[in-house]
Amino acid sequence: MGKYIIAHDMGTSSDKAVLISFAGEIVASMAEPYPTYYPAPSFVEQNPQDYWDAVCKTTREVVKKAGIKPDEVKGIVFSTQAMGIIPVDAYGKVLHPNITWVDGRAEKQAQKLMNKVGGKRIFTLVAGTPIMGKDVIAKIQWLREERPDVYNETKYFLDVNGFLKYKCTGEMVAELSGASSYGLDLKKKTWMSALKIVGIDMSKLPPLVKSTDLIGNGLTQEAAQLMELPVGTPVFGGCDDTQSAAIGSGMNGDGEIHIYLGTSAWVGATSKTETKFKHGTGALQSADPEMNLIAGVTEAAGSNIQWLCDQFFRTEQKELGEGIYKYMDEVISSIPAGSDHLICTPWMSGERCPVSSTTTRSTLFNITPTHTREHLMKALYEGIGYNLRWILENYEKDYGFHCRQFRIIGGGALDDAWMQIIADITKSEFAVVENPRMAGALGAAIIALIGLGELKGFSDAKLFVKEAKSYKPNPANAYIYDKLFMDYKRVYKSLKRTYRKANSKRFEGEI
Repeated sequence: MGKYIIAHDMGTSSDKAVLISFAGEIVASMAEPYPTYYPAPSFVEQNPQDYWDAVCKTTREVVKKAGIKPDEVKGIVFSTQAMGIIPVDAYGKVLHPNITWVDGRAEKQAQKLMNKVGGKRIFTLVAGTPIMGKDVIAKIQWLREERPDVYNETKYFLDVNGFLKYKCTGEMVAELSGASSYGLDLKKKTWMSALKIVGIDMSKLPPLVKSTDLIGNGLTQEAAQLMELPVGTPVFGGCDDTQSAAIGSGMNGDGEIHIYLGTSAWVGATSKTETKFKHGTGALQSADPEMNLIAGVTEAAGSNIQWLCDQFFRTEQKELGEGIYKYMDEVISSIPAGSDHLICTPWMSGERCPVSSTTTRSTLFNITPTHTREHLMKALYEGIGYNLRWILENYEKDYGFHCRQFRIIGGGALDDAWMQIIADITKSEFAVVENPRMAGALGAAIIALIGLGELKGFSDAKLFVKEAKSYKPNPANAYIYDKLFMDYKRVYKSLKRTYRKANSKRFEGEI
């Protein structure tokens, strides 16, 4: 009889259930999408019940697809999108849709909270970082001011991972890495005292658990019936997707770096000691309780590529299906490095890193009559590359990390032309792992295996991760990319005030 973990990778647009053997083999996977709602400018919400329905469906289907017996599943673990805010009452009833991590509704509340403790500079000294309208603290305050009926009735604010663990086990808890997106004291492993200072009711924050902790008594009878698994199947603390990806990349030693390229993107660096917040990066709790994770999140990466495909290559997409991305790679190769000096910034949803702004939006800069849609395509790929280089540049300056060798994971890692662009722009050597889309699920499964005692610790993650391909920069493209990288940064610095004036009131619903 086999032994397996079901790892649920809960992304921005879908749940992917991945069945992984105790040896680290990916046996089967099933995905189920769920919608996103945009009820007002800068509002981005999802229905938590959609998450749970997707989890139950994919769990049943992945077991059937693999042809295994339900009792061969020895553990369930979640790797989820971060910073969700799901208010639930004492009976577990959801009181408001999930206010997702890309929602930017609470800029006014962010400024008010910082002013409450003496302004941005003083707040940064107390909390370690300023806050913006996309941060959890500000959005909880938005609920308190705009929806007091919801706030007052809330027993706990759960993130996506916490909500799913509750649906599985009946226990309302918050895992440490997810809690660090709310506000965690990285040294004491407790809720940050600064939350109380700005007026957050600490009693509405749930008890804390580790990623490897067994939650409650495993699956309840109701959850087991919906998932068609045995009652009591172990459920573990899990973690946010950023942290599970770090484990699944194998780059979880002190000072090691990985890049994730999916719907969004991030640069992650594991560190035993660093807790600073600099240039939009956040110091988070790693899934490994003994490590921190310096994370610089780029809000939109693959989502930009999908937008480009949907809006400018509809005919080709209809004809080629999944082959559209190979076609786009071929098109990119025909456009010179630098796209004939066309720059496209990728900030369609605002940005967190390397710059923090809820009002910034994407800009097409330096366009001429000779530019084509193919130039736009390559310029967008390059724009994400410039963003990553800017983050890596800050990592070297702010933390002293060596950023010339790393690994890339996520679906974007399968795009060969894009990988070469990133190597050329960053002037770095890096490797792509096997099954890069599954890195988060693999990292989550490793966590469950540690929780079960099958692995000794997080250092064993390297045993499960293999490199598939490596890339080296082309020196011939260094000059043009150095020049355009400087121009890229100037675009932001020249327009940031204009972005703010154009969008501040609009995103607050005043226009």
